[in-house]
Order: sequence, then C-alpha cells, then structure tokens
Amino acid sequence: MTTLQVTEDSIRKTRELRDEFQRFLREYEFGMREVETKISILRDEFTHHHAYNPIEHVKSRLKTPDSIVEKIARKGIEEPDFERIRAEITDIAGVRVTCSFVADVYRLFDLLTAQDDITVRTVKDYIATPKDNGYKSLHAIIEVPVFLSTGALSVPVEVQFRTIAMDFWASLEHKIYYKFSNQVPSHLVESLTDAADAAAELDSRMERLHREAHGVPQRQLAPPPPPRIVPV
Repeated sequence: MTTLQVTEDSIRKTRELRDEFQRFLREYEFGMREVETKISILRDEFTHHHAYNPIEHVKSRLKTPDSIVEKIARKGIEEPDFERIRAEITDIAGVRVTCSFVADVYRLFDLLTAQDDITVRTVKDYIATPKDNGYKSLHAIIEVPVFLSTGALSVPVEVQFRTIAMDFWASLEHKIYYKFSNQVPSHLVESLTDAADAAAELDSRMERLHREAHGVPQRQLAPPPPPRIVPV
C-alpha cells in the first residue's frame, strides 16, 4: 500500500484554495441577496400601497461546488481559474420570481431592470419563443453591485420570471427528466409538450378572468425595453 507524503506546503496551498473558493462563492451569495432585497421591496410596496401584488413567491439558489465543476466540464473550460469561471458561468447565483400572469412577468422585469444600479447582460425570452419541449420563462442575466470592505464588485445573477402555470410545468418536467436520466420516452415528451400548451391556455384564460373581474381593459403588452449590455 502506497503512502502519500503530505507536506506542510501542500496543506497550506490546499487551505488557501479552499478559502479563495469560499470567498468566490460568497460574492455570488451577496449578489443574490441584493437581488432578493430589491424584489422584496417591490413585493412589500405592492402589498401595502397597491390593490394588487403580482409576485406569488420567490426562490433563490447558489450553485454547489460540485455543480460548478460539472458545468466547467460540460462547457469544456480548460485550465479554469476563478476569472475564467466568472466570465464563462453566469448562473452561479439564481433568483426565480413566480408571478400571477404573463403581464406581471414583463412588468416585474421592467421594474427591476430599470433600477439605476442594475445592468442587463443578456435576456432570453422563452415566453415569446418557447423551447421545443414547450418550456416557457423569461431569463435575464443581470449585474448588481456588491459593496465589500475592499470596494464595489459587480456580480452576475440569473433572474427567471415565470407564471404559476409555467413554474408548475417546469417543476414536473424536471422531475420526469431526472427520473429517466434525460432519456425520456418520446410519448412522454409529446405529452409534456401538450401539457405546456394547456398551461399556456390556462395562463391566458385566467388573465382574461382577472381583467374582467377587476375591470382592467385588455391591451397589447409592450415588449421589454432593449437590455443594457455590459462588455464581457
């Protein structure tokens, strides 16, 4: 049996790497909390000062070290360092905002991204253009400033906006793909696509009912404003 010689220097370097990785993840945690605070303020304002609150619930998550390593491998990042990971992986921190209706999705997107300290890096509108399997959601990578003792730092955070119906469908779709290790039988894929269409119809019908019940005139929703892009 071979015994590995562990030197004090190797232990020191391992600890330094561990500490640096913890600091790296903490930056994203702080960025995520900044976005959570902004959304919480909007939610409280709607609750206390308006007759209607468009936010149903909010979830957030920070990728685990194992998940980050897996994504590095999937993206084929060779000799990764923290700067390359920052540049290549933009969804380490994520916040999901579930709204009542499609109109609320775009309204919340506008309200959040119009704030002066928010910069939009990318937007993927899977509501206007759903994925082939029927997935719908509005994805945005935004940058938010985090003020540390060493100065300000811009942190990317992925924010997803979706309706209750979209969230329900996405949750079940994820469970099905997980059960079959992404090798889902074709008849189930077709059923999922049909269910996505049914969820979209439910969204439309419930929004019409909401407008009728509250006397809100039907109107054409304006698309979100062009994103402000920061060079990467």
